Amino acid sequence: MKSYSSANWKGSGKEGSGTLTSKSKVLDNTSYDFRSRFEDGTFTNPEELVAAAHAGCFSMKLSFVLGAAGFTPASIDTKCTITLDNGAITSSHLEVKASVPGIDAAKFAECAADAKANCPISKLLNTDITMDAVLA
Repeated sequence: MKSYSSANWKGSGKEGSGTLTSKSKVLDNTSYDFRSRFEDGTFTNPEELVAAAHAGCFSMKLSFVLGAAGFTPASIDTKCTITLDNGAITSSHLEVKASVPGIDAAKFAECAADAKANCPISKLLNTDITMDAVLA
């Protein structure tokens, strides 16, 4: 499977602006700019999109790992915080709250660690990945 998105940028790095479009059109000429990335702008930015990708990928992977262990999650809520420092993504932190009927804390922690290590976005990121995972 292959997927794609595209970007169009006009102007200088600080004063310019751009748009992002994804294959699915979920992003359809969605604006991004310097202010939204480094100050207080209202558009999206690459780090926000990486955070969404990591949270979504991790949640789906955790569901698969739990399923392989014989559990079906009622819900998995994941917040991902990406840290950009001096022009580099330096960390990705996952905050996970899940409701999984019949699972104990130790088994859940094992499944969450497996998902953190093996979701495709975790494997893609060359950064420190931390996680707090709790059962709801």
